[in-house]
Amino acid sequence: MQTKSNTFALAALTALFFAMGFITVLNDVLIPHLKKIFELNHTEAALVQFCFFGAYFITGGFFGKLLEKIGYPAGVVGGFLLSAIGCILFYPAASTASYPIFLGALFILASGVVLLQTAGNPFVTLLAPGKEASALTLVQAFNSLGTTLGPLFGAYLIASNTDKIIDKVKEAQSVQIPYLMIAGTLIVLGIIVYFLKLPDVRERAEQISEHNHDGKKSALEYRHFVFGAGAIFFYVGGEVSIGSFLVLTMEEIAHIPEKVGSHNLIYYWGGAMVGRFIGSLVMQKIAPHKCLAFNASVNILLLGIALALHNATSIYFLLSIGLFNSIMFPTIFSLATKGLGRFTSQASGIVCMAIVGGAVVPIIQGYIADIHSFGILISYMVPMACYVYILVFAVYFYSVRERTHVH
Repeated sequence: MQTKSNTFALAALTALFFAMGFITVLNDVLIPHLKKIFELNHTEAALVQFCFFGAYFITGGFFGKLLEKIGYPAGVVGGFLLSAIGCILFYPAASTASYPIFLGALFILASGVVLLQTAGNPFVTLLAPGKEASALTLVQAFNSLGTTLGPLFGAYLIASNTDKIIDKVKEAQSVQIPYLMIAGTLIVLGIIVYFLKLPDVRERAEQISEHNHDGKKSALEYRHFVFGAGAIFFYVGGEVSIGSFLVLTMEEIAHIPEKVGSHNLIYYWGGAMVGRFIGSLVMQKIAPHKCLAFNASVNILLLGIALALHNATSIYFLLSIGLFNSIMFPTIFSLATKGLGRFTSQASGIVCMAIVGGAVVPIIQGYIADIHSFGILISYMVPMACYVYILVFAVYFYSVRERTHVH
């Protein structure tokens, strides 16, 4: 009966991951749109991601502690409703055509997504004992479905209006209806999850801690978790930074219009979706940290080729990175939080704080892209460095954890 209940809960959580992916990837369409409206440089445009992912750092730790008190199901419902409030605030932000107000609305929207992340990821790993990495990768495949469909939604309802409307206020207002539609959907999802009465898995977390008998007082005392949180920082930073600058890169390097470039994002995020479905099967046969090392190596190679070519062909290699990004977040998360027991909620909050990499890395890449002598394509050396850290974590730090962990 417990297994059947867990399977049903995992199925219900797919809607959560779909919504998170859909909302997050819309930033990749929003950035070039707002860049034109407010005449921003690359660094200023990257403030969209800075505000969105900065919310992870500011609220992640608090939400981790909150979940210890209210439980994961309540956290999921709260996350949906808080995200909806952020979407609704896009309406007054667009009416005033104020970039700072846009950024404020994004921060509130992102805070809701943080709560969903903080609750959703450990919820899945605790519902699937012994198969954490493959289960989280499978469920996160629906996150990738959201990131695949999001750019199409944004291209038709946001980016498509850029070429038709000259007035800046009206251009800003083009985001109102799309985000109100998202708000309505999120409210409905929150209500549905509330009435589903998903199981509370905090008791299982306590059982894991008692079984390990390790005497730890905090998640930060686990070495593999600390390095894993670092890997999350660099992974999210690299993935978001590439997604943020792809449309701008296509415009600058290959002279592809913004609307077409927004459509092309489907290959980047769609590759991640396909890779996660494949990865959930592969990791049942091959150790997750080995799969992680392979994918990180391939992404370093793809970025190296794109930099070496330094022409329109580079776009194909950059878009291919999405396929190998696929398993990284769920795999890193499951490896980093394995065996933490009662500290899982705390660890999830800290991991969400580490997602601030999505705020920091794009700013760094944007700054390098603004340096005239470098140009936008050379700036991809920044995400390349991120994948180097992930490779080191997969090959060395997690291997050390396997050798030293007391079972």
